[in-house]
Amino acid sequence: MRLSRLLTVVALVLASLVFLTPFYMSLMTALKTPGEIATTSNLAPPQNLTWDNFRLVLTNENVSFFKLFFNTLFIAVAATTGVLVSSSVVAYAFARVKFPGRDRLFIVLLGTMMLPGIVTMIPSYLLFKNFGWINTNFPLWVPAWFGGGAYNIFLLRQFFMGIPRELDEAAVIDGASHWTIFSRVITPLSKPALATVGVFAVIYNWRDFLGPLIYLNDSDKQTLELGLSTFNSLNSQQWNLLMAGSVLVLMPLVVVFFLGQRYFVNGISMSGIK
Repeated sequence: MRLSRLLTVVALVLASLVFLTPFYMSLMTALKTPGEIATTSNLAPPQNLTWDNFRLVLTNENVSFFKLFFNTLFIAVAATTGVLVSSSVVAYAFARVKFPGRDRLFIVLLGTMMLPGIVTMIPSYLLFKNFGWINTNFPLWVPAWFGGGAYNIFLLRQFFMGIPRELDEAAVIDGASHWTIFSRVITPLSKPALATVGVFAVIYNWRDFLGPLIYLNDSDKQTLELGLSTFNSLNSQQWNLLMAGSVLVLMPLVVVFFLGQRYFVNGISMSGIK
């Protein structure tokens, strides 16, 4: 038993090192001078560590990373809040409220997960164009307030179904409505699942490239992903600056993941998803 556990730990450590290697190489390259990049391996730590690459990226005249950061932050926060609110309400209805056709409607909802995004891209664009939302950030966060996504609803529903129904029955005896049960009983007990959905939503909206590329035209309204793409095209041979920009864009996601890691793991394991 101990040998099996030891082998499992060793395998997990090796797998972690493999997945962390690209980030390590990017960070090491971002801390090197151009001359050192040309003469040393990407895996080697910098001999003359420099933070000047990050300063050059942040003060670049062609790409305002600070403005792009706040644009991305607003979209990520607004969309994530919408996902948490709308998906939890819908999931509660599927998990705790009995109404005709509930199970069939849930199957239809799961069926939407099999539709590739390319199928709905053109209809969505035409819809937002009729609303006059092109070149605004509304298409990037308003839809999150209407459903929150089939996968998020599925994950939260599975978690809600694992909460004992005796809690609902006790609340009903005390005169509680569905909204009271949802807000005061189910939601406080569902922090791990909500944190998991929140982490997924933040990562998706922060790293979204196609949505801003389609709907945003003005450079002042663009997000970090579009700004990083523009920065890469302007500095295609300066690997130290490219890696510094990539690390800056990625660091907020690393911070969010580590802050929500404990809830993230608990949410996945307690939702019945293997």
